[in-house]
Amino acid sequence: MLKKLFIIALKICVSAGLIWYVLSGIDIDEAWAKLIRLQPAMVAVAAMLMLLQLVIGGLRWGTVLRAIDHPLPFWYIVRLFYVGVYFNQVLPGAVGGDGVRIYLTYKEGLKLRGAINGVILERVAAVLALVLLVGATMPFFLLPRLGDAGRDWMVPALLISVVAVIGGIAILCRLDRLPEALRGWRIVRGLGHLANDSRTVFLLAGNSLRVLVWSVVGHVNIALCVFVLASGLNLDVGLFDCIILMPPVLLVMTVPISIGAWGVRENAMVLAFGLVGMSQQSATVLGLLLGFMTLAIALPGGLVWLASRGEERSRSITDIDGELTATPPEEI
Repeated sequence: MLKKLFIIALKICVSAGLIWYVLSGIDIDEAWAKLIRLQPAMVAVAAMLMLLQLVIGGLRWGTVLRAIDHPLPFWYIVRLFYVGVYFNQVLPGAVGGDGVRIYLTYKEGLKLRGAINGVILERVAAVLALVLLVGATMPFFLLPRLGDAGRDWMVPALLISVVAVIGGIAILCRLDRLPEALRGWRIVRGLGHLANDSRTVFLLAGNSLRVLVWSVVGHVNIALCVFVLASGLNLDVGLFDCIILMPPVLLVMTVPISIGAWGVRENAMVLAFGLVGMSQQSATVLGLLLGFMTLAIALPGGLVWLASRGEERSRSITDIDGELTATPPEEI
């Protein structure tokens, strides 16, 4: 318990420190003046794109579940995905929205193998698509805009990311090759099932193509949302720039060092959009606006969760977090 509380406190400190750092470099009054001039119509369009992101996420997750032969009804998947997004914003522990999705699908009757592997492989596919997008665009569009100092750390960082993700998937696909003596352990059998499902998703061309297409569509949709918000703030940035610059930002945001990526997102956007001449102040406002938009869209997911809980409706977020930790790894 103390270790868990320490990790939560550390993440809060990281978020607070990074937000303080990025805000210390801008004029708060001028930034607020820019924010209140935001065009309401653009906010509405961005909100619709964020809601569309829930559908895209559900399609990606559903594609993985169908590939591993654990299908669920489409709108049921979208609803659970929405609940997961909500818990990603409000649950500070290590479990997060992905753990809640595993818990809810398992409680609704999906075997634990499908519940766990479906969420794990959906997240891996999303990160893989980000790495592929960054790797495909960086040599032609990002590196020419970087100075020597930027190239010195960006190129190694990209290579490490590519090796880590590709290598991680290769390891996932071979987890059933563990020694025979260990296969009596439940966790080892579970890893073997994960390996089988990983090969089904990533090594069969049809499955991998469908999963990666929905992953890329999701990332492009977020870039489109950022472009709409930037247009609402009258910032001079093009749609193509957003599509090129947002994948590295999203990739950095996957590092679990903060609460809801607060602080990480804003600093990453300052670095990325600075490459196209956007000021630190404008990029900070844009990053904060994206964060608040994400939060505003996510919070109604709590109502979706409460409406679907039935007789368990009164249980709290802490109950969910504790029960997820205590769920036994049986029937994997």
